[in-house]
Amino acid sequence: MHSIAHIINPFIADKSSDLYTAQPITFASMINAKQKAKDVISVELYTAQFEEDKKIIPKDFNQTENLNRSVLTKNNFNHPIKLPFIIDILERLYNASKAEYLIYSNVDIGLYPDFYLKVNKFIDDGYDAFIINRRRLTAQYKSVDDLKLIENDFGKSHPGFDCFIFHRDLFPKFKLNGICIGVPFIEISFSQNLFALSENFKLYENENITFHIGMEIYKKRAPKEYFDYNKIQFWNLVPLLYNNMDLEKFPYSNRLWPIRFIKWGLHPCIPIRLVVKLEIDKLLNRK
Repeated sequence: MHSIAHIINPFIADKSSDLYTAQPITFASMINAKQKAKDVISVELYTAQFEEDKKIIPKDFNQTENLNRSVLTKNNFNHPIKLPFIIDILERLYNASKAEYLIYSNVDIGLYPDFYLKVNKFIDDGYDAFIINRRRLTAQYKSVDDLKLIENDFGKSHPGFDCFIFHRDLFPKFKLNGICIGVPFIEISFSQNLFALSENFKLYENENITFHIGMEIYKKRAPKEYFDYNKIQFWNLVPLLYNNMDLEKFPYSNRLWPIRFIKWGLHPCIPIRLVVKLEIDKLLNRK
């Protein structure tokens, strides 16, 4: 039987935030999916949290050691927002569990009941890393009591990355220092690590097994200073991964030349500047 450890980063959200209603739904959906898969795959649920957020976490989740730093400890911002580093969250999961596969997903990403059963199948298919794209649902769902309705609503597709699954042996190789969650470039940074370091990667774009309440493609960004910060961190880590980068491991690499470049250019998580450089280096036999 395979084993999985899944971590999220919950926090006390303001009542005006969509996360105020989304997080309880996420909690309940994860618990339900674990229960449904209990005879097929071992699932452990974890959280990484700041001390002040512990009180909202259900007892069904294992709380890892409290987070003790945030992006505010690394940089000065005009608008302070206490955003944790993704590497700190993953490190706590890696240290807390001996599970074969590790999962990180955004705290507003809910699970359909078959999620862990499908993950078990994808592991059996031989992938050591994969990303699952979510379904977008209308904002009518406000409560855990709506879960039964959600289970029968598969909404619409979404191109972004927010659910990452990988073999635990990949974690020590990750280059994610300085990247904070909750801001663009987290998904790009995480996915590029998986593309570069995995042996057999798969992107699942059309599986109906995760959901997000809200139909928007792009959420309102954090202040631009955080976007700029994460952008710099991403381009600083690219040289650390570059020798492991291979265009053949990128999504859409099997498409014809003009088609794959169009797909890459339109995708929010694949920097066109990077794939152009990789393509040129490949043509010149520099990689």
